[in-house]
Amino acid sequence: MPINSTRGASSAKAFGLTAGAALVEVDYLLVAGGGGGGVWGGGGGAGGYRASAYGPAPLNSGTKLKLTKGVNPVTVGGGGVGSPGPSILTGPPINAPGTDSILGTLFTATGGGKGATYTNVGPGGSGGGAQGGPTAVGGVGNTPPVNPPQGNSGGNGGTNGSGGGGATAAGVNAGSGGSDPASPGGAGADNSITGTPTAYAGGGGGGASTSLNGGGGSGSSPCGTGGAGSGNGTGTNGTTNRGGGGGSGGYDPGLGYAGGTGGPGIVIVRAPSAVTFSVSPGTNTTSTTPGGCKVATFTVSGNLTIS
Repeated sequence: MPINSTRGASSAKAFGLTAGAALVEVDYLLVAGGGGGGVWGGGGGAGGYRASAYGPAPLNSGTKLKLTKGVNPVTVGGGGVGSPGPSILTGPPINAPGTDSILGTLFTATGGGKGATYTNVGPGGSGGGAQGGPTAVGGVGNTPPVNPPQGNSGGNGGTNGSGGGGATAAGVNAGSGGSDPASPGGAGADNSITGTPTAYAGGGGGGASTSLNGGGGSGSSPCGTGGAGSGNGTGTNGTTNRGGGGGSGGYDPGLGYAGGTGGPGIVIVRAPSAVTFSVSPGTNTTSTTPGGCKVATFTVSGNLTIS
């Protein structure tokens, strides 16, 4: 199965490689930043999830990425800020999508879509959850499209908010009645590229109004990392360096509570034992698996040097 970049063609040249350069085949996991949660609205969508192996089979590309020996830039996507609480009463919501994670120059996982406050739902790696009535549609996931898909759409709206999409499932639709609870985000995915199974890219939970007898939302399930929504309080942030969407704040009584911020993403690269990795800045790390494979883990943007 071929790897498709979200920008440019899938040829070696499109990934920033030059003719005659020494190449190293690596496995990879890219998770972008999650989208911010709304107010009495939708949960943020998870950051795009792209992996070659070590995770759920439908999401694995099955094809290693070729990187040049020498210095390769790495960008770790940031989480989108959640809507501030007063925005639902005083002005347009200003929550934001997550930002992209990039390995090399062009291989990209796309930031998660922002959750809706009424109608401002966003597309992304996974889409944000909707709110604003039974005709409200969740943000479209896997935007721009890649194969395998990098995420799923947010849930459709109701009186309360729906969940943001996750790596393995769409956000759950919200009910249309005022007493219906808000909905959880879509499930994320486990990946063991580091040698330890770890959950990534769950959607944020929707928000509710407990004054209308609606229950608060929840985080994504079964693979968490998305922030929980609320009925009468602020939304929970997505988990740091897991790319989860932020949970939506609630609305009770007559107040708009802030949405949670999406979780920053992560970039992980794994290569055979003969390869040497070094990383910068020092916040990022290298390790060796029991079988001798080398692993470079980026929690902030920097450079990967391969020799």
